[in-house]
Amino acid sequence: MQTKSKLSAAYDRSRVPLYIQVASVLRQRIQAGHWAIGDKISTLEELEEEFQVARVTVRQAVEMLRDEGLVSARQGRGTFVSSVVPDRHWLKLETTWASLIASVKENVPRPITLTENVPPPLLKPEDGELAADYVSLKSLQFRDDQPYSIVNLLLARHVFEMDRDVFLTGPALPALAGLKKVKVKDAHQTLIIGSADPTVADLMKIPLGAATVESHCVVVDAKNIAIYVADIVYRSDCIRLQIDLLRSERG
Repeated sequence: MQTKSKLSAAYDRSRVPLYIQVASVLRQRIQAGHWAIGDKISTLEELEEEFQVARVTVRQAVEMLRDEGLVSARQGRGTFVSSVVPDRHWLKLETTWASLIASVKENVPRPITLTENVPPPLLKPEDGELAADYVSLKSLQFRDDQPYSIVNLLLARHVFEMDRDVFLTGPALPALAGLKKVKVKDAHQTLIIGSADPTVADLMKIPLGAATVESHCVVVDAKNIAIYVADIVYRSDCIRLQIDLLRSERG
């Protein structure tokens, strides 16, 4: 067990409320199988002692899990695990164009907000050159009726006009890949770990300060024009990053 000073230092390093931190640890224990369905979890007194927090903090953490349907209280007997945490790690962040397209093909974006006459994106030298004009497409992406990412996309207008309906009703990358008139020369994305601000937390139904994965994705066509520039925020509990370290050697 960690000492009180170590726990206090760990809590102080985070801006996330204490009860959310405690709930996160308990949730992870359920997901890892530390407690199975039907098992009684530690008592409030035990959790209070283990985490070195106030009783009210422990109660809030347990209530949070109860609201999620993971635990239930039985009068006079304690709190028991009522369901397991679903494995959300379905989104494999791919390292090839074709596999990336396939991984998001079935996603449902809603709502899509179209804004025209927007400022162009800021490009780095490796991002190609600016298109004459861009449109902005903003959407909340869903999978199995659960929000998992927020997409802010700047799409070259001439590409958007090739099939407006498709871009307004489905995920943009598969739509882009399906355009026969567009030849992709380069596509790359940069990933960083972030945290949910109030807007992100509200849209994706995750705790304030929860870990996120932020992607900056750029697609360049055969004319060296940056036709797709997107900033995407993913909830971290849906992400699985798997890299074949020997792919290039097998060539």
